[in-house]
Amino acid sequence: MNTDQRDASNPLKGLGDARKAKGPPPVHLWNPPFCGDIDMRIAQDGTWFYMNSPIGRKPLVQLFASVLRRDADGKFYLVTPVEKVGIRVDDAPFTAVRMRVEGERRTQIIHFETNVDDAVTVDEAHPLRFAEEDGTGGLKPYVLVRAKLEALVSRTLFYDLAAAGVVEDGWFGVWSSGQFYPMQKAADIGIVS
Repeated sequence: MNTDQRDASNPLKGLGDARKAKGPPPVHLWNPPFCGDIDMRIAQDGTWFYMNSPIGRKPLVQLFASVLRRDADGKFYLVTPVEKVGIRVDDAPFTAVRMRVEGERRTQIIHFETNVDDAVTVDEAHPLRFAEEDGTGGLKPYVLVRAKLEALVSRTLFYDLAAAGVVEDGWFGVWSSGQFYPMQKAADIGIVS
């Protein structure tokens, strides 16, 4: 079998490109009946598991991610027009794995790419937030990807994010798209403004 025949027989081939071109399905408009929970979990590092086995096919993970929704009850669901099933998420459903910074200070723009290839520019519609990590008191940054679904910024990128930080009005934080996102009071981390 040649490569063209193999690719033509793979129904998931090109799914990521089609998903990017069209955007995610309108899961916020669908109200199907709840069909129960399934044994699917998203680990803190962004790995998806089904029945305790990691899902290794990225196009399949991207397909699941495209129909993921977080409802008002705070729970996560995979939603289609005909059914809704609950899944477990250890922290955030996505992980920011790449970052690009343009400009400096107030003109700075921060871009992230997630583990499922969503591109996000930090702005008013996609804000950054910083939460205290349980047990350590350290900070964990999150960026809103879409409709109540966030990406945890990986620790490696957090160091790069902090390197792009400045002090404004007594707070240490970062600028992006004309907005300032405070991380911590500058005095609390030993920065004198």
